[in-house]
Amino acid sequence: MAISRIAVGTPGEASHPDAIRAAFAEFFSMLIFVFAGEGSGMAFSKLTNNGSATPSGLVAASLSHAFALFVAVSVGANISGGHVNPAVTFGAFLGGNITLLRAILYWIAQLLGSVVACLLLKFATGGLETAAFSLSSGVSIWNALVFEIVMTFGLVYTVYATAVDPKKGNVGIVAPIAIGLIVGANILAGGAFDGASMNPAVSFGPAVVSWSWNHHWVYWAGPFIGAAIAALVYDNMFIGDGAHEPLPHNDF
Repeated sequence: MAISRIAVGTPGEASHPDAIRAAFAEFFSMLIFVFAGEGSGMAFSKLTNNGSATPSGLVAASLSHAFALFVAVSVGANISGGHVNPAVTFGAFLGGNITLLRAILYWIAQLLGSVVACLLLKFATGGLETAAFSLSSGVSIWNALVFEIVMTFGLVYTVYATAVDPKKGNVGIVAPIAIGLIVGANILAGGAFDGASMNPAVSFGPAVVSWSWNHHWVYWAGPFIGAAIAALVYDNMFIGDGAHEPLPHNDF
């Protein structure tokens, strides 16, 4: 079982040069991703004078997040594994592919990267609002929770299939593209309902800078639950104890 492979890590791991470099890689990847993704939404608001959301705006958000995540995962893959998402890190931890101490380093770096990206956006745009994620009219917190669970399940399942599975073979080459595409597709499905976060750090940065925390817990609980289900299902059903190979520190 994957649970049996969970590891806390050694006390010195947090200060190991490789771990520090990996954390910085997560910080910069998250900054790149949030700046482009959140920035595209702010650009849409400026072009429409804060007009209502439109189908074209949803498509633009989907494309910008897909492209930005493809790049963010790619540039961090050789150093940190390119998680760019606390939920992905949590899923990797549950599968025994990263220690708890290293995961905590990643989480801190990811959250800081998102906050810094939003602060830079606010400054660069002359003080425009970095809008926090919120529920659309008629969408309950339970509707949104299910959306976040299912969408993040799809994301982390994709990560496991294309980047974590030791049997992935040549599929690993397209992992960043596949990860970016599933996020873009999920935004098309859930963006009109709850913003389609799938990523607690992506929700955290705008919430801090705008200081808006309505229903914020949904954007943590949903992704972490979805990531946990995906990691446990894929690891136990398709990798298994016999096929599992702990990945080196510069991978997931």
